[in-house]
Amino acid sequence: MRTYRQPGTVLTDHHFSVPLDHGRPDGERIEVFAREVVAAGKADRPDALPWLVFLQGGPGFAAQRPVGKSTWLARALDDYRVLLLDQRGTGRSTPATARSVARRGTAAAQAEYLAHFRADSIVLDCELIRRQLCGERPWSVLGQSFGGFCTVSYLSFAPHGMAEALITGGLPGLGSHAEAVYRLTYGLCADRCAAHYENYPDDIESAQAVARQLATHDVRLPDGSRLTVERFQSIGDMLGGSSGSHELHYLLEDPWDGDGGLSDAFLADIADRTGFARAPLYAVLHESCYAQGTATRWAAHRVRAEFPAFDPAAAVAGEAPLLFTGEMVYPWMVDLDPALLPLRDAAHLLAEREGWPPLYDPTRLAANEVPAAAAVYHDDLYVPAALSLRTAASISGLRTWVTNEWEHEGLRISGGKVLDRLIAMNRGEV
Repeated sequence: MRTYRQPGTVLTDHHFSVPLDHGRPDGERIEVFAREVVAAGKADRPDALPWLVFLQGGPGFAAQRPVGKSTWLARALDDYRVLLLDQRGTGRSTPATARSVARRGTAAAQAEYLAHFRADSIVLDCELIRRQLCGERPWSVLGQSFGGFCTVSYLSFAPHGMAEALITGGLPGLGSHAEAVYRLTYGLCADRCAAHYENYPDDIESAQAVARQLATHDVRLPDGSRLTVERFQSIGDMLGGSSGSHELHYLLEDPWDGDGGLSDAFLADIADRTGFARAPLYAVLHESCYAQGTATRWAAHRVRAEFPAFDPAAAVAGEAPLLFTGEMVYPWMVDLDPALLPLRDAAHLLAEREGWPPLYDPTRLAANEVPAAAAVYHDDLYVPAALSLRTAASISGLRTWVTNEWEHEGLRISGGKVLDRLIAMNRGEV
């Protein structure tokens, strides 16, 4: 362990050895990293504080790297010692990158390895870590987005380890297949695009012009990969943030250079927004985080055909606005992105994989006794409120706060207000 200080906080690094496959505890092991954060004024007696483990959104993203009492931590550190978990494969945990996974050998071996990086394995990692840090005492769990999915899995399979559950933007559909999720999110994306163009009508022509350029020219991003119209459309996931529409407008208001081509600055921005070098697990496992039993078979790609308005042909012809897509992963992404190419065949195998184990236990959730509170964002682009509310009604004792004051990133940008409300809900104070 290594301990160091930042303004207002004391941080301690922890490393834990866990089985790759929890069904084979004597088999291959990997490392999971976590960072403990305690308020400086309480660092002399951290054992007096209950633990709060934070499960990051994703899949495939490391926990936040705090600087002092940043974002929601200021509120959390009033009452807890916080453990920021780099979920397996991310951050300083044993890496699951394109290069490291490719070294596993065949595509089948790579896919088999990656199948162990879903919420069910993350929950079992948490339980091993909890017992090392807390003994038999339960701890509080805070899950954001995909971290909320993990928290519901935790309530399903190891509720004895939880003192309380706090969920923000992360109540999944318990029995919903990926197709059901995308049928809702495509509709939400269309609504967001309409609202964006209503506020910024000049962006209709700008987006059409960019799409026309991409459809008629071989445009390359800084890494040499091709920028297609469909790849350009995928920047619509930024519309799920509170400032995303405004950021999209600034991106579209001046995409050209002096000779009629797309500018280097615009292409660099698009590359950053559509590349997966920083989070390859997000692309490869995104649909798998919905899979229970049956294969997903690139559900977002298949369901898109049910929404012809997303076909860019009319926009290229100047006959309709270009619709942007959201948090969808498509098979062409693993073909176009150099960061994903080493995992292309494994990604296709995962999409066809059958027999995924269940991620939730509806019977256990219906009998839940763990205090639980969830923020459901009414206009959430990524986790549809309709599915979240159905799940909320299926978890005994779960208190739900439905709000349109915040978007999906409310935990991060609310200055602690979202977390404070959830804590108060679990305490019966609101």
